[in-house]
Amino acid sequence: MIYEFTFQFERLWNGLLEVNIISRGAAFRAFGAKLKLILNFICFERFNLELLKMPLAKDLLHPNPDDERRKCKLKRLVQHPNSFFMDVKCPGCYKITTVFSHAQTVVLCVGCSTVLCQPTGGRARLTEGCSFRKKQH
Repeated sequence: MIYEFTFQFERLWNGLLEVNIISRGAAFRAFGAKLKLILNFICFERFNLELLKMPLAKDLLHPNPDDERRKCKLKRLVQHPNSFFMDVKCPGCYKITTVFSHAQTVVLCVGCSTVLCQPTGGRARLTEGCSFRKKQH
């Protein structure tokens, strides 16, 4: 069976290349429509790849530090936990105690037994007057 088709290529206003197929006979119109879809896809892939290269709205390699801090610990550019260890200085006897930032129990001073921090739902709340510094890794 021989199909007779005439192809007509048009460059559209947005740079796309459209293929129009002129077929002879009503019996071949369905086949012509499928062929037109295939040819349009091939022409789009071959001639219009520069249209697919759109700039990103965000720089993924250099994220904003404030946005990174608010993100979930698993969805950051480099995964790291929200918790840390800290040295807490007692306001009464000036002894230093190591405390976990998300401690779930009341932490008492080793020297004078004053309360250094109390647990909350997330981070532990330091008592007023206590000074702290984050421990280095």
